[in-house]
Amino acid sequence: MSYIQVRNLWQTYGDQVVLENLRVDIEEGEFCALVGASGCGKSTFLRMLLGQEAPSRGTILLDGKPLATEPDASRGIVFQRYSVLPHLSVLDNVALGLELPRAPFLGRLFGRAKVEAREQAATLLKRVGLGHSLDKYPSQLSGGMQQRLAIAQALIMKPRMLLLDEPFGALDPGIRKDMHALLLELWQETRLTVLMVTHDLSEGFTLGTRLLVFDKVRHDPHEPGAYGARITYDIPLNLDRHATREAVAALPEHVTGALKTA
Repeated sequence: MSYIQVRNLWQTYGDQVVLENLRVDIEEGEFCALVGASGCGKSTFLRMLLGQEAPSRGTILLDGKPLATEPDASRGIVFQRYSVLPHLSVLDNVALGLELPRAPFLGRLFGRAKVEAREQAATLLKRVGLGHSLDKYPSQLSGGMQQRLAIAQALIMKPRMLLLDEPFGALDPGIRKDMHALLLELWQETRLTVLMVTHDLSEGFTLGTRLLVFDKVRHDPHEPGAYGARITYDIPLNLDRHATREAVAALPEHVTGALKTA
């Protein structure tokens, strides 16, 4: 049984159909890159996997069970805009993820429990290259360092699934390359199930084991919102590079034209 099973998934907002009849199986430990034109439902799909949105129709199963309707520790997420707390230090931003579940009323731990939480947070921050910045505040960090902090926030709860919504889109190319290397190292160590939205085909090739292309197969020029997107191509990566190139070359021009290729 696949870790993630999506069946007949629809998402509509009033008369606007965003996703229609989405079907996909994802095995645990896969790294799926989600690509497609803007507005075709990729980020909506991530929010549904996180539990922030309920589907209009259809089902999402995790390990054969219905997806929990509220975000939980098994699912971490990193956005393009940094989701860090500006009034907390780097160390406190990450330690808070361990403290809140164990002290929901006070929001803080004390004594040995607090020391252990901060030690775990410091160890992870060193792993993502922020060991020298534990006492700094987010405003003192560069964009790449803030995104490292956001990744540490997501990983501190040891999720089984990591959702990434264009996490490196705002970074300079050199910094983005460093973040690619970091993310691959972390994924290879943890074997998380990763789903990443990107508009950069080369980024999808570099990081993913699988490319999922979202696109609308039906169009009505008089009612642009009448039909939604679905996964129209499902391309394995890092296996047969020649077959991958052929599969990508067969993608419609309106799909590849909406993506960056460098």
